[in-house]
Amino acid sequence: MAGNFVLIPKYLTTVFIVSIFLVGLSEEGTTFFPPKDIADKFRNDPETLKLASTDYGHIVHEIPATVFHPTSANEIATLVKSAYNSSVPIKIAARGHGHSVRGQAMSRNGVVINMTALNDPDHLRKAGSRISVSRSPSLGFYADVGGEQLWIDVLQTTLTHGLAPVSWTDYLYLTVGGTLSNAGISGQTFRFGPQISNVHEMDVITGKGDFVTCSAKVNSELYYAVLGGLGQFGIITRARIALEPAPKRVKWLRILYTNFSQFSKDQERLISSNNINGRSTTSSSHKNYGFDYVEGSLLLNQGPPDLSFYPKPDQPRISSLVTKYGIVFCLEVAKYYDDHTAPITVDKELEVLLKGLGFVPGFKFVKDVAVVDFLNRVASEEQALRSKGLWDIPHPWLNIFIPKSRILEFESAVFGHMILKENIPAGLVLIYPTNRNKWNDKMSAVIPEEDVFYVVSMLRSSGYNNWEEFDAQNKMILKLCVRMGIKFKLYLSHYETQEDWRNHFGLKWATFQDRKAQFDPKHILAPGQTIFN
Repeated sequence: MAGNFVLIPKYLTTVFIVSIFLVGLSEEGTTFFPPKDIADKFRNDPETLKLASTDYGHIVHEIPATVFHPTSANEIATLVKSAYNSSVPIKIAARGHGHSVRGQAMSRNGVVINMTALNDPDHLRKAGSRISVSRSPSLGFYADVGGEQLWIDVLQTTLTHGLAPVSWTDYLYLTVGGTLSNAGISGQTFRFGPQISNVHEMDVITGKGDFVTCSAKVNSELYYAVLGGLGQFGIITRARIALEPAPKRVKWLRILYTNFSQFSKDQERLISSNNINGRSTTSSSHKNYGFDYVEGSLLLNQGPPDLSFYPKPDQPRISSLVTKYGIVFCLEVAKYYDDHTAPITVDKELEVLLKGLGFVPGFKFVKDVAVVDFLNRVASEEQALRSKGLWDIPHPWLNIFIPKSRILEFESAVFGHMILKENIPAGLVLIYPTNRNKWNDKMSAVIPEEDVFYVVSMLRSSGYNNWEEFDAQNKMILKLCVRMGIKFKLYLSHYETQEDWRNHFGLKWATFQDRKAQFDPKHILAPGQTIFN
């Protein structure tokens, strides 16, 4: 079957009027006619197609036939419904900020929906803001947020009300719909769960073009399917996000270890002491929950380590520590506080929380920052990378969930041997544990079976001519895990065969297939995931 769109101007009265597109997709020459009321929303100029054919990963490049710029969710529903009712096979991908790394938001020779068009200023002047804050007796405070909205904008808007979401990703310039289609994880996940665990309801356009409001109680099958569903069952156009009173400031600590066993033991202790069901009701009650954020990372003797967080007088001795051991493990924690909690009180609480931890004496470093500066901390790193030309380059990332029972073996084999002894470039490496009971198993997202599992992220950058070498190393790590019998799960998954996807979803695969047949039976949505096509 041919895969080329034929874009033909029609209904022209002058050459300046935007055309309606005629889309040809089959060897027999049959065509797909978009409805007239959305025909002027398509763009297929070279610059638009180029933008939609790449992503943050800069590894996969798939050119769509056209890009759809909607001004409302109803227009998206019209497009999908017309594709569903057409005899011509149409593939549609919703693209937010384009931060996928393996073409997940692309549609080769198909249609890419530019979700950010919903945030166009001219449209918003007529339709109003796509972020609104409310309160109800049953839900408390919440924000209704367009799926195309960036989390940084959600934060800034909710803070004006003294509120904020409780679960985040490390990088905030991602869309709400994008992270909810995966999971949305960071150092808060151990306490509040991933972002998908903090959504009250959603508006979703299914693969049939149906506009459905869903929650855990209403249209629950779609609700659970979409959360962590990799875009396979519907396009999120609105999400109702749980909010709580926002803290004002953060005690932000980095603590260094030279022994991984002690490092992991302390991390697990910290998330265990915070493994509390339920939520706080006031921002001042953060003090009752230990740390609000727990992550870990590596400082590697692979070129000068990034020591910008640390005081300049301390950087030489940190560098010496890294040089001596090759790998230094950094425990990163944060404690929120506000105007009701005096800084001196927070410092005393930190002393209690840190008591008994086995970090290297004298290698504890503390910053006191505004909460927005902490949550948006990666933005400054992005600017630094952009200034060096290290942002818009290939990113052969590996994100993997490792069961707690196997993390010491994984560390020894991958960090101790492959990275340290064989000197394989690792880039930025994050490693931190989280709690399974903060995830809802009814959702599509898959995680290891153990009560505690680790997030391991190797966030590497490469040149355009050597990303395949890094990708091969990622595959080597995964093959090593298979040989060792480690029952890992990938996050931000990329597989090349349906058999791999079947293994990935495991016991959830049958449910995943059934939900696909129910909500997207023609396999229209999210073809870039390569699950069903």
